[in-house]
Amino acid sequence: MTRTTAEAEPIVVVGAALLHGGRLLAARRSAPPDLAGRWELPGGKVEAGERPEDALVRELREELGIDAEPVGRVPGEWPLRTPYVLQVWTARLRPGSPGPRPLQDHDDLRWLAPAELWHVAWLDQDVPAVREVEKLAAFSA
Repeated sequence: MTRTTAEAEPIVVVGAALLHGGRLLAARRSAPPDLAGRWELPGGKVEAGERPEDALVRELREELGIDAEPVGRVPGEWPLRTPYVLQVWTARLRPGSPGPRPLQDHDDLRWLAPAELWHVAWLDQDVPAVREVEKLAAFSA
């Protein structure tokens, strides 16, 4: 059985490099069991017909209860389990947004300064993206 072009297309998972006050938000997974206790950039799958930037805003509202806006795409794209691929955007809280709180799939949040970035156990698939975020002037300034 051969795969069609549609089946071969990767499914995009968006991650947020949420920056605030020179710090990056890390979210600790509570589910599924094989990921629990590890840290990630919050986000989720892009739904059919949805722009990645819109998915990012939706996922941050669902997972963290915040109103955020995408700022720019972080260079790169990282493979996850087939057929998924990770794309990351920097994002910021919109004025008047409540602070983030873990609502879905997370049990802890931390704002990490540049010197604290590697003090948490990132999910393996997030490490390359976090390295790219680390290079950004918006984070290291």
